[in-house]
Amino acid sequence: MWRWIRQQLGFDPPHQSDTRTIYIANRFPLNGLYTPQKFIDNRIISSKLMIDTPTSPITSGLPLFFVITVTAIKQGYEDWLRHISDNEVNAAPVYVVRSGGLVKTRSRNIRVGDIVRVAKDEVFPADLVLLSSDRLDGSCHITTASLDGETNLKTHVAVPETAVLQTVANLDTLIAVIECQQPEADLYRFMGRMIITQQMEEIVRPLGPESLLLRGARLKNTKEIFGVAVYTGMETKMALNYKSKSQKRSAVEKSMNTFLIIYLIILISEAIISTILKYTWQAEEKWDEPWYNQKTEHQRNSSKILKFISDFLAFLVLYNFIIPISLYVTVEMQKFLGSFFIGWDLDLYHEESDQKAHVNTSDLNEELGQVEYVFTDKTGTLTENEMQFRECSINGVKYQEMNGRLVSEGPTPDSLEGNSSYFSSISHLATSSSFRTSPENDTELIKEHDLFFKAVSLCHTVQISSVQTDGIGDGPWQSNFASSQLEYYASSPDEKALVEAAARFGIVFIGNSEETMEVKTLGKLERYKLLHILEFDSDRRRMSVIVQAPSGEKLLFAKGAESSILPQCIGGEIEKTRIHVDEFALKGLRTLCMAYRRFTSKEYEEIDRRLFEARTALQQREEKLADVFQFIEKDLILLGATAVEDKLQDKVRETIEALRMAGIKVWVLTGDKHETAVSVSLSCGHFHRTMNILELINQKSDSECAEKLRQLARRITEDHVIQHGLVVDGTSLSLALREHEKLFMEVCRNCSAVLCCRMAPLQKAKVIRLIKISPEKPITLAVGDGANDVSMIQEAHVGIGIMGKEGRQAARNSDYAIARFKFLSKLLFVHGHFYYIRIATLVQYFFYKNVCFITPQFLYQFYCLFSQQTLYDSVYLTLYNICFTSLPILIYSLLEQHIDPHVLQNKPTLYRDISKNRQLSMKTFLYWTILGFSHAFIFFFGSYFLIGKDTSLLGNGQMFGNWTFGTLVFTVMVITVTAKMALETHFWTWINHLVTWGSILFYFIFSLFYGGILWPFLGSQNMYFVFIELLSSGSAWFAIILMVVTCLFLDIVKKVFDRQLHPTNIEKAQLTETNSSIKCLDSMCCFSEGETACASVGRMLERVIGRCSPTHVSRSWSASDPFYTNDRSILTLSTMDSSTC
Repeated sequence: MWRWIRQQLGFDPPHQSDTRTIYIANRFPLNGLYTPQKFIDNRIISSKLMIDTPTSPITSGLPLFFVITVTAIKQGYEDWLRHISDNEVNAAPVYVVRSGGLVKTRSRNIRVGDIVRVAKDEVFPADLVLLSSDRLDGSCHITTASLDGETNLKTHVAVPETAVLQTVANLDTLIAVIECQQPEADLYRFMGRMIITQQMEEIVRPLGPESLLLRGARLKNTKEIFGVAVYTGMETKMALNYKSKSQKRSAVEKSMNTFLIIYLIILISEAIISTILKYTWQAEEKWDEPWYNQKTEHQRNSSKILKFISDFLAFLVLYNFIIPISLYVTVEMQKFLGSFFIGWDLDLYHEESDQKAHVNTSDLNEELGQVEYVFTDKTGTLTENEMQFRECSINGVKYQEMNGRLVSEGPTPDSLEGNSSYFSSISHLATSSSFRTSPENDTELIKEHDLFFKAVSLCHTVQISSVQTDGIGDGPWQSNFASSQLEYYASSPDEKALVEAAARFGIVFIGNSEETMEVKTLGKLERYKLLHILEFDSDRRRMSVIVQAPSGEKLLFAKGAESSILPQCIGGEIEKTRIHVDEFALKGLRTLCMAYRRFTSKEYEEIDRRLFEARTALQQREEKLADVFQFIEKDLILLGATAVEDKLQDKVRETIEALRMAGIKVWVLTGDKHETAVSVSLSCGHFHRTMNILELINQKSDSECAEKLRQLARRITEDHVIQHGLVVDGTSLSLALREHEKLFMEVCRNCSAVLCCRMAPLQKAKVIRLIKISPEKPITLAVGDGANDVSMIQEAHVGIGIMGKEGRQAARNSDYAIARFKFLSKLLFVHGHFYYIRIATLVQYFFYKNVCFITPQFLYQFYCLFSQQTLYDSVYLTLYNICFTSLPILIYSLLEQHIDPHVLQNKPTLYRDISKNRQLSMKTFLYWTILGFSHAFIFFFGSYFLIGKDTSLLGNGQMFGNWTFGTLVFTVMVITVTAKMALETHFWTWINHLVTWGSILFYFIFSLFYGGILWPFLGSQNMYFVFIELLSSGSAWFAIILMVVTCLFLDIVKKVFDRQLHPTNIEKAQLTETNSSIKCLDSMCCFSEGETACASVGRMLERVIGRCSPTHVSRSWSASDPFYTNDRSILTLSTMDSSTC
């Protein structure tokens, strides 16, 4: 009972078996001893069905309701869209085999064990184990682009016993059971077995990833297939990969919370002060119980403590508007609406791939302007991930491809002229006759080269569309038509490049038919029986195939990294090949080694038996397979190595240089080998030729690693080199992160660029985590394009996914997705800069205007004996933040451009001005707060001195009352805070004009209607005719104008002197923009050429509001310029002497 209760509460989840048993077509045993397992429905549920809000219970009334309502509507709308999308998927029509026929039903009705028919180009509705297809061998082709972005065709095969069941009638006779593992998220891992009962005999067949058709994948080049559902609904691998990302909070949000705590302290302090002063005032009997306000007997006998608490809470309610609750709504709307500008930016649109930028998380827009570290993948992120074959090493001789020919770089082993001519002209051979006329002493050498390219053509997972291969196997093959006749699809661009290269040199992979692989060798068709595939995995770092040659000989061809192939070799030119591989890597080429092994009949029988046992095991299958693979892939004969080039993306060097100039440190995290990674880092500008490159590689122990780190730290302090670069490999990094984190971080912080090679995906995330938790707490950004980059993208403060050729998993799990690395510069320098400035001003302005709003209310209590009388009408209290002052700041936060975008992108150093959250520093926050208090004092005491002594300001002798006084204060306040927003605006559009001046106009119109009509639904109307009487007084108009000018004048003077005496980089850059209305006198050359602060008041005022720009005037940045000392190459303009002005 206790366990059941704990299970219901979620503390003790029920025990689950490691495997599940599935009866195909749900034919359960009839002996009555079987209890059917329960499986979930085939429904996808992505809606959250919840509302969360950041509001505080201390808020009150309509503003709180408005905040919750807007948040609920926004999240409810997003949730509704997810719900609609779910329904479209769950209600999709499918065909299921039931009762000997095909039944049309909905996707949500599929049950585990159902046999489902899927036609060509349809999406699999659940995770299916393939039973049969329209092909005799039971194979089918699928594409998993929606899951991992790989557009290649992948081949999946059925077990032989079910492959022949190609009709519904035949499938209805199938009696089989599937035993497989419980659901897990890994797309590429599946273990199970099928037990088929035929003629009272049980046949056991292993099931692996090649048998599983994943939900979301699409059937291609196959008419139809039948499969049995093993995982449905939220248990499918696609659904299990719906990762609920950890909530990322920007630095601005953290600053907002800090400021909110400060204002909460101010609120409580004001409430406490008011409560204490109230009781101090009431200590005198005449104020405690005046003649016009006698207490009741109950009030006299009530508890003093309860009365004190009651008064304290009353003051809290009175002053609570100082907490800008509507700030949260405005910020949320600003982030949501502002995120559309990234998708609309045509500069972030990639025309070739027809891809625009995507925003997956709008909460981090402003974080794009705070990045201090960029961590980037190499392949597919910095490079194109389009591989081109360049060189190879065969039997210790290097060759390179030149104009479609394979040419030896040096003398062949026997300096054979015939051999050289053969490899120079092989790509132009039309028939095999010319090949056969080679000298006899070339035969052995030619066989070695044939074997090398046959290994390349057979050891892969490349697929060819069956439509495109029709007719290729007939007649003599012409090698120069290979590219036009064949189109290969591969999950790895390396494999595709190698197979295409082999085709150009005379060994053409034709495709798979049933269990054979067809290859044309100089026009002669050869069929190799595919016996086994030893799949690639990250631990072995190699893949192998076992084939039977036409002669009956059984061969193993292996391909992988040199670190995984060379140690397994016992023959071949190992040392020469190792040297060639290092030379290839120094050129930035990606290398693979090829090897082979011959099996005797007895050896193959042993291998076949052990593979079958390992693949049918349900427990520890992966460990058993690893042991068998290790047993098979040994005693290899080395054939040679290949080298392919991955070209850099466009403008990668310029982008990395711009990031460095912006003060951003760039780290490259890659799985490539050391030499290749260093070469690419040099070519892309990550490392400079003049940079001192430090290395932390091949460390074997903790002590060795620690000593090496200390040596590097000493070298950095002793070397008189401005910039250092660090190279570290995965093994050494593991040792460094284990016990020497601080020492490692010290070395890294003193390096301008860091390159980590041979990195595992989790190591990438650990490196970013290490930087994030360092004492400086820098803002990190990760860029990647593959599934192996997802962990680091999710770990970083901001994750950027590149929509490249390695899939869409990185783009889907990222916060922002772009098509090319070069777009990162505009994303950070322009959008990040704008978003940060906008939201920083928004936050400060909200606190400022709420201080202006509630401080007069606090001051008013000194003149009403702290009776908790409100200064403003309740309608004004409610609408101040919702209507009267909300739109100008919202439009500002969406459209403001304080400097031209081209200037921001061309001058990356301007990014430094906003780094480390400088616009929301405590100094800036205190300035805005003090400014708010000073304006509030002017509002209150200006109005008080105007009507406090002489209240008969109306022509008819009528007197102003307390509501008139409060309305005067409120009117001055609305005009002032709106005009203050206008002063902060640099980029004016018709929308800005409409909402800025329209807000003031709306306040006047609303007040006239609200106070000019007796509204029947209002119980009391304190404001009746108050506003009209106020505006009828000329003295009131004079007071409004005088107080508004006084408030803004103080701010203008402060801005003038700051811009003249301490101009920032941004303020100086604002003056480089072109504006035809400004004369040469206002050009930047006059800014710091000895002109005094009072030389031109008019020009100063124009500079204050940011509209002062030179007319087609340019100025070069000299070496003595204190602001731009290292980016003179960005702005190379003609100089202008100050005398010209």
